[in-house]
Amino acid sequence: MMHLLTSPEAWAALLTLTALEIVLGIDNVIFISVIVSRIPEQQAYRARQIGLALALVFRILLLSVLVWLIGLTAPVFSFASYDFSWRDLILIGGGLFLIAKATHEIHAEVEADDGEGDERSAGSAFFWVIVQIIVIDIVFSLDSIITAIGMAQDIEIMVAAVVIACLIMYISSGPVSRFVAEHPTTKMLALAFLVLIGVALVADGLAFHIPRGYIYFAIAFSAAVEFFNVLAKRNRRKAGKSSA
Repeated sequence: MMHLLTSPEAWAALLTLTALEIVLGIDNVIFISVIVSRIPEQQAYRARQIGLALALVFRILLLSVLVWLIGLTAPVFSFASYDFSWRDLILIGGGLFLIAKATHEIHAEVEADDGEGDERSAGSAFFWVIVQIIVIDIVFSLDSIITAIGMAQDIEIMVAAVVIACLIMYISSGPVSRFVAEHPTTKMLALAFLVLIGVALVADGLAFHIPRGYIYFAIAFSAAVEFFNVLAKRNRRKAGKSSA
């Protein structure tokens, strides 16, 4: 352990891997922020806490079973000249889930469905939000840990990077969730991002890798445009009040 603390290579690996884990965690934060926006604020806060705690737990558990995880990339069966592993199947299933869920939420937004129902459905909404968060946590955790295995050789570095990234996800989830809830157009943009991410996961599962740099650049560019739209709307509102 001491040689890692004094090794420049270990610190460089930690910084690089932490940055990558934070970037990969953005998808997780966006999904949780969108999915909890349809339940009451108090429940949404608890759901965010549970979701991000589970994200950390799943990542640590996956790191503790590295041999089994590496075996997930071994072919399970072949179809149409493609070899599919358990990792591929999980990525395809998770990507399809993301696409279906984001499409359903977009339809609800377009149809102005506020998601309110009877007491029984309202009472079960929190449970189903947690179930959906667990499903997508597993998918993103798998992608995250396989990246960690490819980037570092020491499990101590992997665990430290994952913990730091999850702490940053936890700190940023509250502001992101509030921003998404307060600005409906931002929520629609976030849902479009989830569709894009889902497509990328399915493509990865089908051995067609879409460079994440392209996806994250598109997300960053669109988010910057949306930020200026929100800022312009706020300034127009202030100008209207001052003129009145």
